[in-house]
Amino acid sequence: MISAVAFFAVCVLHATAFSNAPVTLVGTHSGTSLFAIGTSNGEDKSDISRRDAAFQMLASTAAIAGMTSFAPTAAFAEEDGGKLIEFTVNNLDGNEGSTGTFVVKTHPEWAPIGVERFEALAESSFFDGCRAFRVLPGFVVQFGINGDPEIQAKWRNNLRDDPVRVSNKKGTVVFATAGKNTRTTQLFINLSDRNSFLDNQGFSPIGEVVSGMDVVERFYAGYGEGAPSGKGPNQGLIQAKGNAYLEPNFPKLSYFSKVSMK
Repeated sequence: MISAVAFFAVCVLHATAFSNAPVTLVGTHSGTSLFAIGTSNGEDKSDISRRDAAFQMLASTAAIAGMTSFAPTAAFAEEDGGKLIEFTVNNLDGNEGSTGTFVVKTHPEWAPIGVERFEALAESSFFDGCRAFRVLPGFVVQFGINGDPEIQAKWRNNLRDDPVRVSNKKGTVVFATAGKNTRTTQLFINLSDRNSFLDNQGFSPIGEVVSGMDVVERFYAGYGEGAPSGKGPNQGLIQAKGNAYLEPNFPKLSYFSKVSMK
């Protein structure tokens, strides 16, 4: 019989590289920037565009020869120095009370600087209450601006870039950027294997969704692209006002009710 670990291993997709240049999207997202508005040192909100998200590790949910579906464990994550981080999500499909969870495995061998920041954010409960403010089906889910501007301000220091070592496949989790060495707190989860064009733009995956990708694909997307190019939330106002701006104006946004290390 195939072991759970062996079967899971053959389901994992790893890939390669990218760099740092302004991004112009193709297909249904033509002309949309992938950069993010930020308030990091030296950043100008009017000039910085959006940050985007994640990669998928494929695990079986069916039984094969009596095998139960794979459940990630801390020991599994720590085999390569990574950690498992569980996100509990509310407002799935825009419905209050509709909840689910997904798990991210960090990969310090891919992007050690980014992983250290991501794990520190999770351990400090930074993501609790954060809204997924930009959801573009078939492209990305974007999040990572804290609902309290005072907390957001504590994380303004920029990170140095990690080299791109794996591709932007479906399910990979990636820090957004406003240019060279400008990563702070915003991330995105890739929703498509077609996002490998980001590899040449400097977007370096730091981890991947290892369970619950179906939950990620149920984040509310009804508000569309962010302002000013769309009717969704304005990142500058999120930075300035936090959830005091988002909750009354965009009540259906999916959000993280709890994020915890496993």
